[in-house]
Amino acid sequence: MLPFSKLSFWERSIYTDGIDFTIIGAGIVGMSTALHLRKAHPKAKIILVERGYLPTGASTKNAGFACFGSPTELKDDLAKMDEHSVWETVAMRLHGLRELFSLVNAAKVQYEACGSWDIIREDEETLSPDFLDYLNEKLLEITSEKLVFTEDHAKVIESGFSGVKTTYFNRLEGAIHTGKLIEELHRSCTNEGIHFLFGVNVLSFESHDSGVDIQTSMGLLETAKLLVCTNAFAREYLSDIQPARAQVLITKPISNLSVNGTFHMESGYYYFRNVGNRILFGGGRNEDFSGETTTEFDTTTIIQEKLRHYLHELILPHSPVEIDYSWSGIMAIGSEKKPIIQKTNKNVAFGVRMGGMGVAIGASVGKKLSNLFS
Repeated sequence: MLPFSKLSFWERSIYTDGIDFTIIGAGIVGMSTALHLRKAHPKAKIILVERGYLPTGASTKNAGFACFGSPTELKDDLAKMDEHSVWETVAMRLHGLRELFSLVNAAKVQYEACGSWDIIREDEETLSPDFLDYLNEKLLEITSEKLVFTEDHAKVIESGFSGVKTTYFNRLEGAIHTGKLIEELHRSCTNEGIHFLFGVNVLSFESHDSGVDIQTSMGLLETAKLLVCTNAFAREYLSDIQPARAQVLITKPISNLSVNGTFHMESGYYYFRNVGNRILFGGGRNEDFSGETTTEFDTTTIIQEKLRHYLHELILPHSPVEIDYSWSGIMAIGSEKKPIIQKTNKNVAFGVRMGGMGVAIGASVGKKLSNLFS
């Protein structure tokens, strides 16, 4: 590829000269940040720099869940975290989903308000009615919606699951087409005169009084302000960011598929949904926490076998099913589930650590991050 130093006058005038805002990372957070910056700065030159030919991380590799917390995940969080922080994070996710649909047309990203079901296997404890009432009280406070969570044993029979005791239905969650979401955000950015540099890896940056010098694989970029929206790169500059790989598989088309909707298992560590007449199934990080603390885009035998086991024994026990292919994405976690949104100096800011909830909170993080330079 041609280095920046060999670009023409025309190319430099559009892409590399006089940059007001450079954003590292062209995923959900990066593009949302760009769109919010455009609203606040109509005439600014805004550039997104992305090391891959597609957004590299989790934005195009997630399962497409528009979710904010299953009952068993919330129970697990409440046992480990401060109660106020748990509900503050849930509120942020719900607000983030509303913010997302202010940026993209829900129909164009194939949003389905299908709800979600939290699966309780026969060897697991059910949730107490008092705890379910507590969850509904808190969601009423946040959303003004009554009875968000209800037990739904009929879903077990309807779906044909095996070894499942019951499910808990969350009527406010849903599903999107992740690829179309990224496509729509990209289209909106280009329509707003925001430019992309794909295949450019940021190596380092140095902030000075008048701006930021960014060293890249294609040479030097100079920008007035820098916004970092990539978890992996942020690890070099911020503490409490840990990579967490998520592995996913998808089946070949299944005739007469009875599973419809989005589902969670084991405190949210497993999740699956139908995509048309296929099953998309991911998770299993809890089977090997240390092994999944990595930035390598690989799949492993231990987790893929566990996914296949649940797929054949629990989800589709009576249906012949073939795996089409598998993949992985890299998210970021930390000691808290809240994202990091902060300036490190007057010219540089970070919006990172989505905690596996980039679909839910990415657009909201982008807005808050852009406001740091309003």
